[in-house]
Amino acid sequence: MAMANRQQHQPSHGITKQAQVVVVMVPFPAQGHLNQLLQLSRLILSYNIPVRYVGATTHNRQAKQRVHGWDPDAAANIHFHDIEIPPFRCPPPNPNAKIKFPSQLQPAFNASFHLTEPVSMLLRALSCKARKVIVIHDSLMESVIQEARLLPNVESYIFHSVSAFAVSLYACEQQGKIIEDNDMFPRDIPSLEGCFTAEFADFVACQYNNYQKFNSGCVYNTCKLVEGAYMDFLEKETLKEGNKHWALGPFNPVTIPERSKNKKFCLDWLDKKARNSVIYVSFGTTTALDDEQIKELAIGLRESKQNFVWVLRDADKGDVFSGEERSAELPEGYEDSVDGIGLVVRDWAPQLEILAHPATGGFMSHCGWNSCLESITMGVPIAAWPMHSDQPRNTVLITKILKIGVVVKEWELRDAVVTSNIVERAVKRLMASTEGDEMRKRAAEMGESVRGSVAEGGVSRMEMESFIAHITS
Repeated sequence: MAMANRQQHQPSHGITKQAQVVVVMVPFPAQGHLNQLLQLSRLILSYNIPVRYVGATTHNRQAKQRVHGWDPDAAANIHFHDIEIPPFRCPPPNPNAKIKFPSQLQPAFNASFHLTEPVSMLLRALSCKARKVIVIHDSLMESVIQEARLLPNVESYIFHSVSAFAVSLYACEQQGKIIEDNDMFPRDIPSLEGCFTAEFADFVACQYNNYQKFNSGCVYNTCKLVEGAYMDFLEKETLKEGNKHWALGPFNPVTIPERSKNKKFCLDWLDKKARNSVIYVSFGTTTALDDEQIKELAIGLRESKQNFVWVLRDADKGDVFSGEERSAELPEGYEDSVDGIGLVVRDWAPQLEILAHPATGGFMSHCGWNSCLESITMGVPIAAWPMHSDQPRNTVLITKILKIGVVVKEWELRDAVVTSNIVERAVKRLMASTEGDEMRKRAAEMGESVRGSVAEGGVSRMEMESFIAHITS
């Protein structure tokens, strides 16, 4: 895969008063959220604007430890505020739950309310020293930054961790609009039924209903080349309120640095494989598959006769450093039976590096937005297997609108086991068919455009410079 030889979002000259502005990041304590705002911190820091990243000590540690695609030492210039909060329960994931949403993380989500007072104190202290304090907070941390609206030199911006497509659908539903079948919103958009637990839906309602009117604008980890129509739609929807929307993505690096001496074994393994011959299989940090589903997936991958790297690990707990992980059982002798064809990885895998590797030609994914955008950036088509949250809707974006993926599991059949035959067919369709080759070509072209968008004069670079100029004015 030809990687653009560019440094992402180099500082633009002529932006003044930077020393008088400080940015405070307030992420939501789940991996896909922590990672995105850490990546955005790196980009804003490249404009010589100081960045404070605020969270519970364990979640800040998690964010730093799992940095991939860039030098972790770069995070040393980000000022982490490690806040000690009371202990919270860390139940194990339940692979047999009917709703696949990670309910084991709910105590950690609820514990984030303990950040409210420390964050308020930090904002008050910073507002006394800086000309302007810019808070960029996850949309699910609205209640934590309520102090911001009381301070005259503090501006707060909502970060949406999901696609602009998903936010657009949510905006339509909030206003009771009927979604018609057209190029932007195809027929049969999945409802949110089965996407969340009732407890999490209540948590979201608490965040959204009370505080959204106090924000200065919205920030998205997306690129106008991918979701321009939805960014335009959101601008029109909020014209009366005067809210601005910025597509600042991709936040993830678009070039991968040279491999260090302690190369990951899976990357060495990929080095021996032909271009576009490997499907990467990973369902993110919040998916817990039961034993029966793991067995069917294992057999389907083997029977497809395609090379694969499969990340098989338990879903995160609220504190990823507490206790043991459940070790998934594979059929007896399985790893020997796929020796040379399949590689099973049981620990943290360098996803961005794997997707960027020339041997990787497909990605079987849960379609979390982080994973979607990383795959798009690296030009890799997706076999979509949504599990919960925004993932069923991202599946529509990937397969029906962008046309760079196939569906492994239809959301209407979410309660059914995906059999080995279904897995085998989906893998062959993506990796060993003319249709799959066409998707790979489309994905490669889109990836090249997206990587180019962060270069000087590119649409994402200009969007970032517009945002930086806005917050430093």
